This record gives sequence, C-alpha cells and structure tokens, in this order.
Amino acid sequence: MLVDCLKWRVQNSVDMMLSKPIIPVDLYRAIRDSQLIGLSGHSKEGLPIFAIGVGLSTFDQASVHYYVQSHIQINEYRDRVILPAATKQYGKHVSKCIKILDMSGLKLSALNQIKILTLISSIDDLNYPEKTLTYYIVNAPYVFSACWKVVKPLLQERTRTKIDVLSGCGQDELLKIMDYSSLPHFCRKTSGSSNHLDAYADNCYSLDHPFHQQLYSYIKQQALMLEPVKPIKHGSMHVTLPEDAGEEVIAKTLESELEKLKVADGSPGSFKDLKIINDHKS
Repeated sequence: MLVDCLKWRVQNSVDMMLSKPIIPVDLYRAIRDSQLIGLSGHSKEGLPIFAIGVGLSTFDQASVHYYVQSHIQINEYRDRVILPAATKQYGKHVSKCIKILDMSGLKLSALNQIKILTLISSIDDLNYPEKTLTYYIVNAPYVFSACWKVVKPLLQERTRTKIDVLSGCGQDELLKIMDYSSLPHFCRKTSGSSNHLDAYADNCYSLDHPFHQQLYSYIKQQALMLEPVKPIKHGSMHVTLPEDAGEEVIAKTLESELEKLKVADGSPGSFKDLKIINDHKS
C-alpha cells in the first residue's frame, strides 16, 4: 500500500500540488461554491475539524480534474501546515482530523455524482490512510438511508467503522468533544440548516473564510517561489580610442561609456566585474 501510494504521488506530481494555484480566482470561487468543505475549528484534543457539505455539493462548476486537484491540495495543506500548527499549539503530536458531513439538502439525484465521490473517497482511503479519526454524519434526511446503501459498499472497511450517524444537527453530541465556537454553522441549533449559508458570517465553506484565504495565499506564494529567476543580461561594448590617447582621456571615455551602459540597462548596477579587453594594436 505504501509503495502504491508513493507511485501515485510521483505519477500525479503530488509533492508539487501546493504550488499549482487554480486560476483565475473566479474558477476557484466556483469550485468552493460547489464543493463544500472548510475548517471550522479544533476539538478539545486539538484535532482539526473539517466540515463537508455532502448534501449541497453539486460538483457542476468545473471539470473533475479541478475538483480532485482542490481536494488533494486541501489534504496536503492539512498535513503540511494545519496538523503541524496544531501540534505546536496544543503541545502534543496531532496527526488526525475530524470530519463532519452535513447531509442537509441531500436528494437521490446526488447519486449522479457517485463517480467523483468514489474517486475522492478512494484517494483518501488509499493515499491518506488514518488521517481521519471519526466521520460524523448530521442532518440526515429520510433519503439518506437509500443513498447509504449504495455508497457503503464502495468504502473501505476501515473507513466504514469510523462513521457515526448523529441525531439531528448533532450539536449535543459534538459539544462533548469541541467548544461551541468550533461547531460548523450547520450544527448550531440557533443558526438553522446549511440551506441558509449566506446568512452567516462564519460559513467555513466560503472562499472568503480565513481558512480558504490562507490556503489560496499559501499556494500562490509557493508558485511564486518556483518561478524561474530572470537571467542577468550579459553583453559587451567596444570603445574606440585615439592611438595617442593619454590616461586621462582613456579614463574619461570609459567613464562616459559606462554611464551610457548603466542608463540603457535601466538599473544602477555595479561594474566591478566588468572586463576591459585591450585590443588596441600598437
């Protein structure tokens, strides 16, 4: 499994994924609006809490390639940035997260997205194993049981055993492991369901949320670091001097030509490394 994972990372250039921003930003915003995921906070044990809007994710604003790329980027950012930061903040090793799956708005038509959902789930199962402690399912409508019968056989056994279906929005159960401030908006009884996301400033799905702003800025910074450095311009100049020119004339002529070169180059660079070749034939 480890060898297959390493092959997958090499074949898909996963180590470089955080230096490949999805551009333009309007495309990335469309992905965030149709692939609902965000970081709502941390558990009392320091585990990052990821909220996922399964029921309202449509995956219809971009190609499958971009949705998969975005998912992998969030996984890589979690492992390289979020988990190390939590380890430092809580003073103990943090290597797992908690995922809360919101089923608000789930319809049988969601099964039309079974291909991309299976693909994303397989990426997590095979290449990011044991990164999630528990999957909590909340706001499950009556059609959930029918969808679950289809999805359950597609999941790895180790994933199925981590799934816990909570009653209603799950607030009472979740408050046992996290503070109210870390509850996703759809788990708060006072804030309604995720059908009214835009009404709440703490919508962790939005590109405007601090988590996504920091993630997108990080990716852009990594991309800039990989941009090739502009090569230094090299050139030469030829200076014609009278055969009987004295040292003073030579010095003034060279100084004048160097000033012209500096202006043409557009920068006040140093000429200490300039080589003067004397090809005057006496």
